[in-house]
Amino acid sequence: MKKIIMILLSLILILNAKEILYKPFILAIHEEGVIDSVAKDVKAKMIKEGFEIAGEYSPYENSMIIIVSNEKLKELSSRSNYGGFGAAQRISITELNGKVQVSYTNPVYMFYAYQMKGDMKPVYEGMKKALGFISEFGPEEGLEAEDIEDYHYKIMMPYFEDVLELEEYNSYEQAVSMVEKGLEMKAGGTSKVYRIDIPGKKETVFGVSLSVGEGADKFVMDEIDFKPIRSTAHLPYEIMITGKEVIALHTKFRIAINFPDLSMMGSHSFMGIMGAPGDIEDALEMVAKGGKD
Repeated sequence: MKKIIMILLSLILILNAKEILYKPFILAIHEEGVIDSVAKDVKAKMIKEGFEIAGEYSPYENSMIIIVSNEKLKELSSRSNYGGFGAAQRISITELNGKVQVSYTNPVYMFYAYQMKGDMKPVYEGMKKALGFISEFGPEEGLEAEDIEDYHYKIMMPYFEDVLELEEYNSYEQAVSMVEKGLEMKAGGTSKVYRIDIPGKKETVFGVSLSVGEGADKFVMDEIDFKPIRSTAHLPYEIMITGKEVIALHTKFRIAINFPDLSMMGSHSFMGIMGAPGDIEDALEMVAKGGKD
């Protein structure tokens, strides 16, 4: 009888573990405020908690995004292929209807999305301590860890591993130099938001804003970020140099992983940004080629 009870308890624990659901963003603050003063407070709190400010920008009116990292996050990013895409966490400050929303990317969700290895809990706890926690948000229903790790929006849509191979150079140093040149030229309507170098590897991640065409940050977010609590921290997009290669996450994956419940057709849908993936990819490729069309 004792053995049967132990087996039943084990099954219950397994079932409960499978029921843990995650969402891509965390709402920390939702109250009256002014973006500039809130941003100053956010940066001070993150620095106090051991994070570094890698970059910041305002993608459109009434919004600001702050990019943070720390040694633990960089170390975790170095452990896996393409883990560098998870080297940054993004904090958004958005003013809407007279209130300011402070939100941030859910480190645990991103850990699974970018198939990282190790323990993301210290990063999660650090951000939660610094900024606070009201609730996770994004899709109406969250996703289990295994579904995030193997995520693709629909059949024939890209997975995490289906990265865009933008360019290849003779060396890591040349690749970094050319991407820096492309960003300095603002190729394809881009601007540099941040740069993070991954320790122990020839790997560097750049955050890239876009302001031209259907791939522009504002154009995309006006269409898909329409819920009362905004997912501004979806931005910016990334370019990564790993060894001699310059790559980016497939744009359709990069959008869908943060908006997994986005409908395919209708208002506020993928159809509304049909030209965005191609325009974003073209801009990132121009940067990767050092500004050449």
